[in-house]
Amino acid sequence: MGDKAAADLTLEGLIHDLNNVFQSVSEVADLLEKDPKWHDVAGTLQRSVRQGCRIVDSLLGGARQPQDLETILDNSIVFASDLFRALHAPPVKFERTVEPGLRLCGAGAAWERVLLNLFLNAAQAMKNGGVIEISARRCGDAIEISVEDSGPGIPPEILPRIFEPHFSTKSSSSGLGLHIVKSVVTAGGGTISVENRRESSGAKFTIRLPEA
Repeated sequence: MGDKAAADLTLEGLIHDLNNVFQSVSEVADLLEKDPKWHDVAGTLQRSVRQGCRIVDSLLGGARQPQDLETILDNSIVFASDLFRALHAPPVKFERTVEPGLRLCGAGAAWERVLLNLFLNAAQAMKNGGVIEISARRCGDAIEISVEDSGPGIPPEILPRIFEPHFSTKSSSSGLGLHIVKSVVTAGGGTISVENRRESSGAKFTIRLPEA
């Protein structure tokens, strides 16, 4: 009991400190927003703060009501686009086909994290930019979400290890992004698979989840 209490206090303390950081960044963004030259940067900072707050809320067990998939997708695309601009990455175009009314169980921030990591993985594969296609539909009593890119695809010998923790073909990568994706999907009662696209180049990740 004592260890659990200590762990809870540690988490609460961490979240308290993170919220202080978010507050400081938000105040700086408010100041920058008053200068037209920094308006876009201020918007990026504010959106990043909101994303951080959603993640913190998910750590606290908040936002457990069914979450609208289109809202989750909107937030993920905006945050990924902000990040790509900040990193001066090659242009990435998002194309989406989403059946209306789809809702997911669990914290929206966790699903945003899943999609964001898949988008980042796709962008890294498309060295000169490209297209990320997202589709979502009902499939029986489940939801099927696919994320496809126009990159070169994944070498067949790597496919079986793609979700392993710390596995990466890039020396600068922690190799945790896709492992986090699988962990969140599995915790949500779903499955995720990956394959190379048959009709064109690129990789395709497919998530199947129970509908809320």
